[in-house]
This record gives sequence, structure tokens and C-alpha cells, in this order.
Amino acid sequence: MSETTHILGLILAGGLARRFGGDEVQAVDKARLILAGRPLLAHVRGRLAPQVSTLALSANGDPDRYRDTGLPVLADSVPGYPGPLAGVLAGLEYAGAQGGHTHVLSVPADCPFLPLDLAARLADAAAPGGVACATSGGRRHPVVALWPVGLADRLRQALVGEDLRKVGAFLARQPLALVDFPVQPVDPFFNVNTPDDLDAASAFLSKGLAPPIQA
Repeated sequence: MSETTHILGLILAGGLARRFGGDEVQAVDKARLILAGRPLLAHVRGRLAPQVSTLALSANGDPDRYRDTGLPVLADSVPGYPGPLAGVLAGLEYAGAQGGHTHVLSVPADCPFLPLDLAARLADAAAPGGVACATSGGRRHPVVALWPVGLADRLRQALVGEDLRKVGAFLARQPLALVDFPVQPVDPFFNVNTPDDLDAASAFLSKGLAPPIQA
């Protein structure tokens, strides 16, 4: 597969952001944290949007808080904050219902330096019916992956029928292609998990190591 025009880009923003003080009662919107004068979401969107046919946002809670983005907001259809697999499932089911999409490319909302050739390289590597997953620096990034829409029923069964929560465990059951990306000058999958990470990301930008892309 090498075509990217039928890919839905899914930005995963459904986490609780515990290391920024979030919990089950009050989640923190990491996607709204400000990096170099712009929300993290804007950095991610700017890098992902040119690579896919359309975008959607996976987020729980009041969707009106993202009204200004103009993006469709997809809540988990599986209760209890089961994690990113539920967000991927919401994206797959949404893409299937919309029609015209063959794949969903999932990325976290806290990765502001995504590769500009992410979709193309994953699409080139993906086998028919299989998943392609990004790697860098010897690590897999399971939530940065290209998923065929046809996996939706299988994923729902794993989540609801088996209570499976780990993305890697589900990927291990699928035909899987791994695509490695260089980590210099900045690991493109650097993610902002803590306030210190946010400071580090700001330093990367100020040094010109990861030029910002406008949405």
C-alpha cells in the first residue's frame, strides 16, 4: 500500500494526563498545553494534516471544548477510560461509517515533532490487512500506527470481549510492519508527558532543531 489519500488522521487526546495533575474526575487537556505560543494540538495538526485526507480528534468529556478546532471529536464507545485502543476503535468505526477511508493513522496529541513523511512511509510498508507501526531509537511507538479500517470488529472483540488494554498486545496478533525513523536532531516521537518534557520541547524549538509547522 502506498496511497495516502484514503487515510483518516486520528489525533489521540483521550488520556488523563496524570503527570500534569489529571485523574478520572478531572482530566487535563494535554493537547491544549502551550508550546512556543501554540497548543500542542496545533503542532501535531500542522504536521499531520498535509499527510492525510481528513482529521479527527479522539477525546472524552465535553466535546465543545474543541469546537474551535473544527475537527470531529470522537469519544470512546467503551466505558471506563480503557486507554488508547478505545480511541483507535472509535477512529476505525468512524472512518468505516463515513466511507471512503481504508486506513486510520493514529498519533498522540503530545508528539509535536512528528515526521512529515510518516503516512507515506507507513503506507509503503503496510501489508494488505496489516498494521504498520513507527519505531525510533530502538523503541516501538504502538500508538503511532496505520490501521486498516477492517480491523474494527476484531479490536472491539478484544476490548469488550477480552478486556484487552495494551496496544502492543493487540498489535502482536496482527501482521505487523515496523518502520524506523531517525532520532537526530530530535526524536520525532518525543512526547510531552511531564512539565519538564514541555520545557525540553520548547528548547528544541528555540534552538531550531525542530522547525514548527503551521496548521
